[in-house]
Amino acid sequence: MTSLRTLIAATFAVSFVLCAPAAFAQSGGAQPEPQKPAAADAAAKDAAAKEGQKKIDEIAEATKTLVGPAGNPECVWLGRRVVSLLWRDDLDTAFRHLDLYDRFGCPSAHIQATFRCIVRQGNIDPKAPETLNGRVHACWLNPGLSPAPAAAANTQPPAGPEGTTTRQ
Repeated sequence: MTSLRTLIAATFAVSFVLCAPAAFAQSGGAQPEPQKPAAADAAAKDAAAKEGQKKIDEIAEATKTLVGPAGNPECVWLGRRVVSLLWRDDLDTAFRHLDLYDRFGCPSAHIQATFRCIVRQGNIDPKAPETLNGRVHACWLNPGLSPAPAAAANTQPPAGPEGTTTRQ
């Protein structure tokens, strides 16, 4: 009985030793990445640099335009982020950012005024994030921005059947 157990254990050990390298060889391991063209890599770096410079320019513009703490770079960066998150209904993240915004001594009334401006402007195309970013930037600089003419003309919803209004 002991020799049978030893024989089974030895057979199992030998089969494991023989099969393990084949299994590791099939796992895919580290395969070399295909080489990217240098031009595409340089273009991506250039686009990232332009985007970074655009953000820096927007913060500098807000610092020049706004008087008081709402124009501080940290307030501009965090505040615009909070308003964008509020628009996208990411309230948990927005409130965490709002805590930081308050901790830096930034004016919470500016967040409220900016968000009010965004809402008054009407719907934003969800597939064009640049539209949201541009609107947040414009409303951050001027929270009293008047609504777009198309949004102002569509304040009354159309009447539905039997004098009821339809919900959109």
